[in-house]
Amino acid sequence: MGMSMIRKLEPEQVRDALASLPQWVHDEQRGAIRRDFVFADFGAAFAFMTRIALAAERADHHPEWFNVYNRVEMTLSTHDCQGLSQRDIDMAQLADRSFAAMQGVR
Repeated sequence: MGMSMIRKLEPEQVRDALASLPQWVHDEQRGAIRRDFVFADFGAAFAFMTRIALAAERADHHPEWFNVYNRVEMTLSTHDCQGLSQRDIDMAQLADRSFAAMQGVR
């Protein structure tokens, strides 16, 4: 499977995807989406990052992120297509599910 297989989402696909990701902000300049996650403490933030890192490694799609104490800022973009791909949406959904599970929601 070559790099050309990763398709950039069309603007309407991005809009539809973002409708299901209300906490994510679309940075159109960068062709990225970002969200801040806030946890009880550093241990919880690190546990979240570990969870996402393992999934990211399996998917071969890695987030750009920044962590200070209990906060994790995550930015997703696909360099291979210079914008957003389905991989970013999948990763955002995984992050949202993991975050919710850790909060004891649902």
